[in-house]
Amino acid sequence: MEYRKLPHGEEHVGIIGLGSSSLGASGEAEAEKTVALALENGVNFFDMAAGDATPFPAYGRALSGCRDQVFLQVHFGADYRSGKYGWTLELDEIKRSVEWQLKALRTDYIDFGFLHCIDEEADLEAAIQQGTISYIEQLQRQGVVRHIGLSTHTPAIAQKVLDLRILDLLMFSINPAYDYRHGEYAIGSGGERAALYRRCEAEGVGISVMKPFSGGQLLDAKTSPFGQALTEYQCIQYALDRPGVLTVLPGVRGREDLKRILGFFHAPQREREYSLLGGFTPQESAGRCVYCNHCQPCPAGLDVGLMNKYYDLALAGDELAKSHYANLSVKAGSCIGCGHCDSRCPFRVGQMQRMQEIAAYFGE
Repeated sequence: MEYRKLPHGEEHVGIIGLGSSSLGASGEAEAEKTVALALENGVNFFDMAAGDATPFPAYGRALSGCRDQVFLQVHFGADYRSGKYGWTLELDEIKRSVEWQLKALRTDYIDFGFLHCIDEEADLEAAIQQGTISYIEQLQRQGVVRHIGLSTHTPAIAQKVLDLRILDLLMFSINPAYDYRHGEYAIGSGGERAALYRRCEAEGVGISVMKPFSGGQLLDAKTSPFGQALTEYQCIQYALDRPGVLTVLPGVRGREDLKRILGFFHAPQREREYSLLGGFTPQESAGRCVYCNHCQPCPAGLDVGLMNKYYDLALAGDELAKSHYANLSVKAGSCIGCGHCDSRCPFRVGQMQRMQEIAAYFGE
């Protein structure tokens, strides 16, 4: 397992966590064994937006004795008291649901208390007016909630909640289909979505990724919007390369799914590489570096993708990105203009020109 630090905290989060949306389908015993296997492999981040109530007691037993070593996303608005998944904006219902979740999980605190599935303006207004946000903030002051989060599929809603300056973590749907405007939750243009990721990183708000495979759509050539299947590892790497991302949360049905997902850490780089997307780049996204590093190796030793990332983040107001760039041993000014990167870039980025822009911006 590899870990990334939460910017607004000291927590180090595994870059692959566990999504629970499909975990209940295999039954409570298999769910418990799957969580135990995840723990054995260094997984320490678990999302509790489940498809039904089955995983909750399984988690409660599996995490007994190690609760302080893991992080749970608990959703304020997801209701499992009937045994099935339900969604509510009513504060009294939310309070009762959270109480039920805590009891089932055998815990008295929440690492990340999430406003759940706020996709519409009306949902956000209700969360504000009915006091849900105030309630989560109250629990944070009491130490019951450690960090505040939001789950949404809508970039404009995420931007509005970021404006409130309350978030430590954003749960957002990131995959090539949605970023390229394909699929049910492909909300916002590629530029809007990229701007959201950059803002999160610039302001220290981490991102936990849901739907990395677009609900399985990307894994089958018959349903992939690109006309060919991507692999799970390509989708995971794509999400991890977006600015601000801390962890990717694939939904698993049991241990076999989990074992396959964790194979990501042993896969050679060529199995994670997703530059084939360059052939499907929409007009609005052409010419935008996605930090895939397909242009490597650079004859002059430049880390082209990383320099582009620091430049984009600096433009978004991230002061830390400037210091990171300053610490690079080889900078954009060392570009020799050989054209290797331009010829290799699947996204048609003029990297030689970008190197000149980056060098000028950072005052080389």
